[in-house]
Amino acid sequence: MILVIDDDSAVRSSLSFMLKRAGYEVKAVPGPREAIDTVRAEAPALILMDMNFTLSTTGEEGLTLLKQVKIFRPETPVILMTAWGSIQLAVQGMQAGAFDFITKPWNNAALLQRIETALELNAPQTESTTEKADTLDRSHIIGKSRGLTEVLNTVARIARTNASVLITGESGTGKELIAEAIHINSQRAKQPFVKVNLGGISQSLFESEMFGHKKGAFTDASADRIGRFELANKGTIFLDEIGDLDLSCQVKLLRVLQDQTFEVLGDSRPRKVDVRIVSATNADLRKMVSERTFREDLFYRINLITIKLPALRERREDIPLLARYFADRQAEANGLPHTEFASDALSFLSKLPYPGNIRELKNLVERTILVSGKSVITAADFDTQYLRTNEQPQATENVSYANMTLDEIERHTILQALERHKGNLSQVALALGISRAALYRRLEKYNIAVNNLL
Repeated sequence: MILVIDDDSAVRSSLSFMLKRAGYEVKAVPGPREAIDTVRAEAPALILMDMNFTLSTTGEEGLTLLKQVKIFRPETPVILMTAWGSIQLAVQGMQAGAFDFITKPWNNAALLQRIETALELNAPQTESTTEKADTLDRSHIIGKSRGLTEVLNTVARIARTNASVLITGESGTGKELIAEAIHINSQRAKQPFVKVNLGGISQSLFESEMFGHKKGAFTDASADRIGRFELANKGTIFLDEIGDLDLSCQVKLLRVLQDQTFEVLGDSRPRKVDVRIVSATNADLRKMVSERTFREDLFYRINLITIKLPALRERREDIPLLARYFADRQAEANGLPHTEFASDALSFLSKLPYPGNIRELKNLVERTILVSGKSVITAADFDTQYLRTNEQPQATENVSYANMTLDEIERHTILQALERHKGNLSQVALALGISRAALYRRLEKYNIAVNNLL
């Protein structure tokens, strides 16, 4: 049974009709007293609850009721209903234990999708649910360590739902592969999987890139353009580097994630879209929320489920398997003979610190195979390439950072890295611990012309 709590009879009637048509049993009550009586007597599968029950719009009544409901039914998911202008109330509700929130007026399809997701995620796990990890399509995810297995078990449990997923972890840990695994194991597997690196999209191009534009919408709009959300309709959109998105763009993104509608630039007609959201970041979004550089309401919208990927140093038993995989792929891609690893080579690889994680291991294995030209790679071969990549250049100048701003220090560091790696952006990004897309944004920000350094 789904319990609807709202003092507006029209809202209760509308929700009851919609939910009954969708096959759910519904009970609707007008206020906190009736709601508490209901949750004391029976256990609803889910609660849809308004935040205000009198002329007051502070939301205090709703927050109090939420806390009381959670005392009696701590396991029952609660979806809050609030006006768009009162989203901060919903955020407070999420902090108090609510499962999700919607804004009025709601999109019926989006609401039903969230209700279905809440019920699926709250359902007791059966043996068949836990066995799904064994039949999971892992695609190119290599490893059998405990940390990776726990991640894949989570993917198996949530893949077939429509829950929004936030994938966290250091740069180079394989967040995109996990996003792809979620998609190919979902009910949307035959629909588009659209990747968007938000770190590589400037603020001025955000709306055009994400929502599309009509011909003539702005000076350079010489033809219609389909946005990424429309391309991903019925499928999954992967929002990588979401921590790099500036605040003005975060508001625009929140709108489409909230009610699954958007407007194409140059066309005022709202368009509906049905997409599953998977996001990724190597930033600490909770810290960014506390520093007010990332919107708290957006944070709660994207991380219904959080998956944290372990660093490669936390899953060292997977290093030999990954090295073998990268070597075989290198041979296949370049028509090279099969390469073997001496036992000391795998032992050497397993002891390195890997600040660049899997991406660093991949580069080291592929570069060593190509440069050495040997059929059997030894620890000495890897050591030579590792030292060349990580050798510290001699200081060519004494720089004092005492009177420099953070932006000036960052610009100087990027220039040094560009000079050290002769303009190779992949190596520069790896050395700085950021993605190529994030590097592009910083080059644009500091007006650094890379061509002059090549």
